[in-house]
Amino acid sequence: MAADIFEKRVMNLGPLGMYAKQADGYFMFPKLEGEIGNRMKFRGKDVLVWSLNNYLGLANHPEVREADAQAAKDWGLAYPMGARMMSGQTVYHEQLERELAAFVGKEDAFLLNYGYQGMVSIIDALVDRKDVIVYDSDAHACIIDGARLHMGKRFVYPHNNIENLKIQLKRAQKMTEETGGGILVITEGVYGMTGDQGKLKEIVALKNDFNFRLLVDDAHGFGTMGPTGAGTHEAQGVVDGVDVYFGTFAKSMAGIGAFVATNKDIVDFLRHNMRSQTFAKSLPMPMVIGSLKRLDLIRKHPELRENLWKIVNALQAGLREAGFNLGDAASPVTPVILEGGIPEATQITVDLRENYSIFCSIVTYPVIPKGMILLRLIPTAVHTLEDVKYTIEAYKEVRKKLEAGAYANVMYDISKL
Repeated sequence: MAADIFEKRVMNLGPLGMYAKQADGYFMFPKLEGEIGNRMKFRGKDVLVWSLNNYLGLANHPEVREADAQAAKDWGLAYPMGARMMSGQTVYHEQLERELAAFVGKEDAFLLNYGYQGMVSIIDALVDRKDVIVYDSDAHACIIDGARLHMGKRFVYPHNNIENLKIQLKRAQKMTEETGGGILVITEGVYGMTGDQGKLKEIVALKNDFNFRLLVDDAHGFGTMGPTGAGTHEAQGVVDGVDVYFGTFAKSMAGIGAFVATNKDIVDFLRHNMRSQTFAKSLPMPMVIGSLKRLDLIRKHPELRENLWKIVNALQAGLREAGFNLGDAASPVTPVILEGGIPEATQITVDLRENYSIFCSIVTYPVIPKGMILLRLIPTAVHTLEDVKYTIEAYKEVRKKLEAGAYANVMYDISKL
C-alpha cells in the first residue's frame, strides 16, 4: 500500500519546520511594522533594524512613493494582462530593459517577474543535457535549484577556490569533448550571507585556458558596487568578461522583479525560451514604472550610494577595531562571526531584541558550520552614525556575556515576551 504523502510531511516537518511551534512569530516569520527604515516596530516595540536589504534607502524615498502611487492610479495592478509573449508587452517594459542593459554595460536585457524564479529559469534555458555546469559551493539556493533541474553533469568547486575551479573546468572540458556540449560557470558578485565578493576577475582570466561562459548572480551588487553602482563586475573591471549578468529589484531597488542582461542574440533566445516568463503574467505596470524611477535615482544621485558606504565603512571599521571577526566581507553585507550553537544563538537574538532593541538576522547550523553563530547586519543609506556607534557597543556587551557563558544557562519562554 502506498504511503500517504500528507502523513509523510507531517511526520517530517523539515530542518526549519520542526522548530515552528517554538520559533514562529519571533525567530521565524517575525512581523516588522511601520514605515520601512532604520527604525521600525517589532511586537509593539521600537527597534533598530539591520535586517532589510533597502541598501540605498529607496523604499520610502518620496519620489519613489509618488511614482508608485501615480502608476497604480494611472494603470492599476492588473495591466498588462497576460504573459509578455501573448498580450503583456508594453513600451515601458521595453524601455526599462534598454535602460538596465545600458546601465550594466550589456547589449540587451530581459525583465523577469522574480529573482529566485528568474535565476532558476535562466539556468534551465541556457543549458541542455550535453552541457556541464560548474558553480561555487556557497551559491544561493536559486542557483542550486537551477542546477538541480539540469539533466546533464554539474561540478561544484569550494567557495572562491580558483585552483579547484581549474580542476573542475578540466573535468568539464574532458566531458564536453565527448558530449559535444559547453560549459557554464556560475558565481555570485556579492555573497549575501558572508559579504565577500566572487572572484570575477580571476574567473574571467581563466577564459584564456578554458572555453566557458560566465553567469553572475549580482543580486547584492547591483546598485551598490562599482563607481556608478552598476555592479560587482564594474567594481572588478570585468564588465565585458561577464557573459550573463543577473540583477534583482528586491534589494537596492526596493521593489519586485529582476532582469538578465547579455548580448542581443542570447537575450532574444531567453525571451522565447524562459519557461518562467513564457507561462507567467507580465510584470504589472506600477512595478515597471516604479523601477524606471528607481533606476533614474540610482544613476542621477550618487549620494545615495555614498551615504550607504559611509555607514558601511564606519560599521565594518568599528567592528574590526573592536576585535570582531567579519570574515572576508568586502561589500555592504556585514557578518559578525561568533562561537556558539543554536541555544546561544536564540538567547543572543532575544537579548538583542528585548534588552538592546536591535533587530538583526542571526544564522546558525545548518546554514553555516556547527559551532558558529553569524550575526548578519545590512547597513543602508538611511542608517546613521549614531546607529553604528550604539550597535557596536551593544555587540561588545553581548560578546562579553557569550564568553562568560551567560547565554548557556538562560532559556526564554517566547510566549511570555
